[in-house]
Amino acid sequence: MIIHLTFIALAFWSLQALRIDKALRVNKVMQARVLLILLSVAIGSSVADFFLSYSSWAQQLPYIW
Repeated sequence: MIIHLTFIALAFWSLQALRIDKALRVNKVMQARVLLILLSVAIGSSVADFFLSYSSWAQQLPYIW
């Protein structure tokens, strides 16, 4: 769970470099923030799942031989 939260926070931090609010309609700042949060959760969860799967696969390598 800590890994998921870490990667979600990292995704949120990195997505703040994008100017998503400039691409959306005027006076829709709250919706832009919600979109930023949802994108952060989606990207962060995907990266965390990949990281945890990779870690699990790496631990199982010695059992192949």
